Amino acid sequence: MKYALTYPQPLRTQAVHEGNRQILLTDAPTDNGGLGEAYSPTDLVAVGLASCVMTILGLRAKKRSLEIRGMTAMVEKQMSPQPRRIARISVGLTVELLGGDDQDREWLREEALACPVGLSLHPDLAQDVTITFA
Repeated sequence: MKYALTYPQPLRTQAVHEGNRQILLTDAPTDNGGLGEAYSPTDLVAVGLASCVMTILGLRAKKRSLEIRGMTAMVEKQMSPQPRRIARISVGLTVELLGGDDQDREWLREEALACPVGLSLHPDLAQDVTITFA
């Protein structure tokens, strides 16, 4: 997939998805001199991890004919000062799953933790992902 990016104003980017034409803005965070009016690039990484885990759960549940009635997640990103980088991403995910047994839940958990975003992140970045089935 390809994306076209521009720099429409200082410390802001605009990305256009070449496939579906969706537009995404990013800002540098206020603690780094930016406007903070949009997600920062590191925010997108944290949200991308949670979104990927949720998507994989949905795909795998469908594969086993399990019904997910809803999912919610809270994500926290912690930055390290030097070098400035993401040090930890914590994801707390609650899944309302209809049907299935403990074996299905454990399989879903293992599949979700192997999402492509999580596997693409550097091993020094701590990923704390908790999945609770309701």
